[in-house]
Amino acid sequence: MRGLAQYAMNGRRQAIIASVLCGIIPLVNMLSPALVGLVCLRHGPREALLVAAWAVLPLIGWASMGDLTPLVLMVGVTVLATVLRQAGSWQTTLLAAIAVGVGAEMVLRLRPEFLDLLQQQVSLFFDSADMPEQPEIPADVMRNALISVFGVIHMFAAICLLMVARWWQAVLYNPGGFQREFHQLRFKPGVALLLVLLFILASFGVTVLTGWVMYFLMPLFFAGIALVHGLVGIKKLSRLWLVAFYMLMLNPPLTQLLAVAALLDSFYDFRRRAAPPPDDESGIN
Repeated sequence: MRGLAQYAMNGRRQAIIASVLCGIIPLVNMLSPALVGLVCLRHGPREALLVAAWAVLPLIGWASMGDLTPLVLMVGVTVLATVLRQAGSWQTTLLAAIAVGVGAEMVLRLRPEFLDLLQQQVSLFFDSADMPEQPEIPADVMRNALISVFGVIHMFAAICLLMVARWWQAVLYNPGGFQREFHQLRFKPGVALLLVLLFILASFGVTVLTGWVMYFLMPLFFAGIALVHGLVGIKKLSRLWLVAFYMLMLNPPLTQLLAVAALLDSFYDFRRRAAPPPDDESGIN
């Protein structure tokens, strides 16, 4: 991974070659947006657009065959990398990621044939699965659910790929920099409360926000992950604690508890409270 990033940073031609070749290979094509994101973080959006103009070519091919994900992520990661470079704030970037999720929804709505195919595949899965008989889900309910899930997955993936790009940048040019800024990720109280309010309104079916529940939870979810990483780092605990933490995250209800922890942290700053007191340099006992 580091070698790939190092090669891409040797020049524009190398960045184009790396991103295009990655874009051709299934699954590996997810790295193409991360490479363009790295170019954006290091050299700015103008250079990133010059590289992306070539990198999107194989992704357009995948989109024409029904796989929209790499192309959507290319746009999403480039936008988020631009926001992070300009604002220098993960809080702002995670809020901007909500627009990525909404944009992914719009793409799916504009491609009804792809949505129909996705709905058919899900229906076939439920029909073939050895599960107790369940009440039939209305077609419109399933379509709306699929659209929301599509947006949430792409929002999550765009954030993760941006973090890969930021980690590459730190490894190459600022060792330990990504870890430091991620461990410090914390929402301001007003912003955290606004996200919780929007989450509650969406949960109660407010028309404009219906289906956007997870969009408002996702930024706090990542802030909660940063909180856990930061506390483990401050306490110098074994990485096995992080392994156990991610295994617990396989239980979906715990993601909401993590968001609640991030909300509380915005007021109480648990990392500051957990940090050891600074050494007394005055010499007074």
